[in-house]
Amino acid sequence: MSCHHIQNRSLPFRYDGVLDKHSPLVLQPLWDFVRSQDTLIGSPFFPVLFNFTTYTAFCLPFVALDFFSTRIPALRKYKIQPLMAPTLGMIVRCLAQSVYHHAVGIFPVTVAHWYWAPVNLPLKAPELPRLLWDVTVCLLLFDFLSFLWHLLHHRVPWLYKTFHKVHHKHVSTFALTTQYSSMWELLWLGCFAAVCPTLLRCHPLTEITFHVANIWLSVEDHCGYDLPWSTHKLVPWGLYGGAPHHDLHHLKFRFNYAPYLTHWDRLFGTLSHAVGDNRAPEKKLAED
Repeated sequence: MSCHHIQNRSLPFRYDGVLDKHSPLVLQPLWDFVRSQDTLIGSPFFPVLFNFTTYTAFCLPFVALDFFSTRIPALRKYKIQPLMAPTLGMIVRCLAQSVYHHAVGIFPVTVAHWYWAPVNLPLKAPELPRLLWDVTVCLLLFDFLSFLWHLLHHRVPWLYKTFHKVHHKHVSTFALTTQYSSMWELLWLGCFAAVCPTLLRCHPLTEITFHVANIWLSVEDHCGYDLPWSTHKLVPWGLYGGAPHHDLHHLKFRFNYAPYLTHWDRLFGTLSHAVGDNRAPEKKLAED
């Protein structure tokens, strides 16, 4: 969930400092612009500001949608739980906790990373097909690691009550509940997000793209809306769960542990598509 410090890792392709004029890269102009901001990117403040700014920017449209959907029936029909709407107090508490976690939890970690691994950006941009492939694999790996962590923290009562319970305070999700969690949970998810591109030895531009995509998908998961252009409607064969999938997890509690895709829940027998009759008991259990 967090954008950790960008470094020049040992990449699967080598750079000799000179661009190959016979092999123009589609992403090279974009990467040249990013490299021109090396002072900003090299700052210890960049990762935490990048993460928080991206997260807030993705949440704001849904905050506006929450406001207008209570007044416009044509918008309310897309609300997964149409009778539920976040209050101003709920929005402020979620935003305040996110600010606190970024300042107290994420920032010290990124400063330590900045100190031990200074930024050194390569000259050459990644090839577009390689970037898309690596981002996809990073998302698959993050989805798997998050599923295991999530399942473990639901199956072990002490872990749930100590670390994960706070995220289930809201039975009806809205965008800003994405990072409404314990510091422990946020740091673990941030660790998973940092480890994935590291294991794949991704180009820094690929790493940035992965973090942006990951933040968007996590916000969309918690937005509380089933919109016509939602990711789960673009990915075929029910492979992607999306907001209805995760909203149902907050209702039924024991189902739909994977953040994005559905194959792990299918394999473990924890996939659910309908609310059913156990909504009230599950809600009570989640709040106990």
